[in-house]
Amino acid sequence: MKTKQPNILVVMADQLAPHFTGAYGHKVVKTPHLDALAQRGMRFDAAYCNSPLCAPSRFAFMSGQLISRIAAYDNASEFCATVPTFAHYLKALGYRTCLSGKMHFVGPDQKHGFEDRITTDIYPSDFAWTPDWEAHDERIDKWYHNMQTVKESGVAQATFQIDYDDEVGFAARRWLFDYARNKDTNNHAPFAMVASFIHPHDPYVARPEWWNLYSDDQIDYPEYPLTAEQQDPFSKRVMDGIEASTVALTDEEVIRARRAYFANVSYFDSKIGLLVQTLEETGELENTIVIVTADHGDMLGERGLWYKMNFFEHSARIPLVMAGPGISTGAVSNACSLIDILPTFLEIAGGNKSLLGEPIDGRSLLPAAQGKQDPVDEAIGEYCAEMTPYPVYMIRRGSLKYIHCDFDPPQLYDLATDPLEKTNLASDPQYAAQAEAFAREVSERWDSDTLRRDIIKTQKSRKALHVAMEAGAGEHWDYNPPSDASQQYVRNHMDWTVAAARYRFPPVKD
Repeated sequence: MKTKQPNILVVMADQLAPHFTGAYGHKVVKTPHLDALAQRGMRFDAAYCNSPLCAPSRFAFMSGQLISRIAAYDNASEFCATVPTFAHYLKALGYRTCLSGKMHFVGPDQKHGFEDRITTDIYPSDFAWTPDWEAHDERIDKWYHNMQTVKESGVAQATFQIDYDDEVGFAARRWLFDYARNKDTNNHAPFAMVASFIHPHDPYVARPEWWNLYSDDQIDYPEYPLTAEQQDPFSKRVMDGIEASTVALTDEEVIRARRAYFANVSYFDSKIGLLVQTLEETGELENTIVIVTADHGDMLGERGLWYKMNFFEHSARIPLVMAGPGISTGAVSNACSLIDILPTFLEIAGGNKSLLGEPIDGRSLLPAAQGKQDPVDEAIGEYCAEMTPYPVYMIRRGSLKYIHCDFDPPQLYDLATDPLEKTNLASDPQYAAQAEAFAREVSERWDSDTLRRDIIKTQKSRKALHVAMEAGAGEHWDYNPPSDASQQYVRNHMDWTVAAARYRFPPVKD
């Protein structure tokens, strides 16, 4: 007899470092809904993104593959339509699949296995944001982060991000109600939904009701601020790229940005609450595994850095909380990453590796979520985007984190004794054996020269294509969700009593 497949709901934030949530121990940030899930579920304390940038991270998340395997290098890399995703596999296993919100798909395939996509995306789907590794030290002024974003932090009644996330939340809730209304006609197929919000991603601007949850005197200052002169070479290039090395911030501006970020974390948390409430109202909560995560973190002034684009903890680590049927309560200390989500979903859905159309790089986290011992304690990261002329790699294994770029000196940190990554142990005689082993592993895992040539080749082709597309070659790829108003609500060809009965949930009993 086939085991009943649970529903799956992923609630995804953008640029949310776990450090800034109540569930992970922050004493000020209010995240009651995430906290509640963590209290009745499993919290992963060393979860990482596989690339600290939006699109590459999301493509790794959906494919279960590292970005070097699928050429998902930067925010303008095409997510190839031939790459299978967890949405494809879950659909093949009988799930009704839905995406509401951001996934930053680049290319003509704007669904990648999702049966329903109910909102547009918020960022460009073309090649506009292609970096140039042959001019890696030149700032991309048209669209890239700078310190003006921090300086303009504060309060507003509306922003494009608030508009977007309100739409994403509304569309997701309506879809869940429609699923409940139509469950009998859907042959009781389980659902798998990703509701993906853009908050607390910069700009750091919050509505008053969230801003007023906090006061300036509650906001902690970055624990480990560094000047440009104190930075390692890669971090110095990142500082230059975001203008943090040339544009000074006042203490008041730093506090204001962090307060707005905290406010927007609470705003995102409210969306978790609304979706969980909808599961309760539709009778699906007890049969739904809820996962909360993010695509990457935010430095938020730590080390003098902002945003992401590096492998330090505030940028590379993510929240990962699972709760629902079969999930134990507790915390997992083993390192893991977003590429582990696809095999986890495969196991949840009752599938196996025979379904896989391509090799994957992740492992299932379901045993760990069920309180079993996980023999693997590892996360792998790759960064192939702005402010570097060579790939940057991360290996987190046990308490050690190794960061390597052919262009820069290596970095090694022991997070058990140095959680703020203050002391680079790569040249420490006591860690010589570990540093040597990591360096050898990097050379065996990756061919940086070949990867660099491939990246530059794709950059050149994408830039040429973008010029043609700007001139009018072909259709734009930005997603327009289908909508037929003639079939919505009450229309002349309908019996309004039938329409009213169809929309009402729960239905009136005979």
